[in-house]
Amino acid sequence: MKISPAADGDIQAIITLWNDCGLIRSWNDPVKDIAFAREKSESEVLVGQLDGQIVASAMVGHDGHRGVVYYVAVSPNTQAKGLGRQIMTAAENWLTDRGVWKMNLLIREGNEKVQSFYEALGYNQEPRTCMAKKLS
Repeated sequence: MKISPAADGDIQAIITLWNDCGLIRSWNDPVKDIAFAREKSESEVLVGQLDGQIVASAMVGHDGHRGVVYYVAVSPNTQAKGLGRQIMTAAENWLTDRGVWKMNLLIREGNEKVQSFYEALGYNQEPRTCMAKKLS
């Protein structure tokens, strides 16, 4: 799989992938999320392609101290072939290339099935409470 930063022409294919993987929620605008990540030097949308088709993605970024990953997706017809591991490794490398030494990730309630995938990659559950406030 070839992994690179998303290009302008990739946006619709990324959104289709996220829809296919059940990642889009009514309160998130994927076009806005992609544009916001791509315009900052502290974040990027990485895409994995096979035969010219986008089959994987990871939105990765950092706050200068910790990294975080969102929208990790692998096309349902290409899952269980190591592509998730490859896109996560690319996200981790993106962060380490920028001096970031720890990455956090969140698993939405209802998507606990991916927890074993992340555990196999070396991620551990930490005793934390995640809180949020919508600002706009």
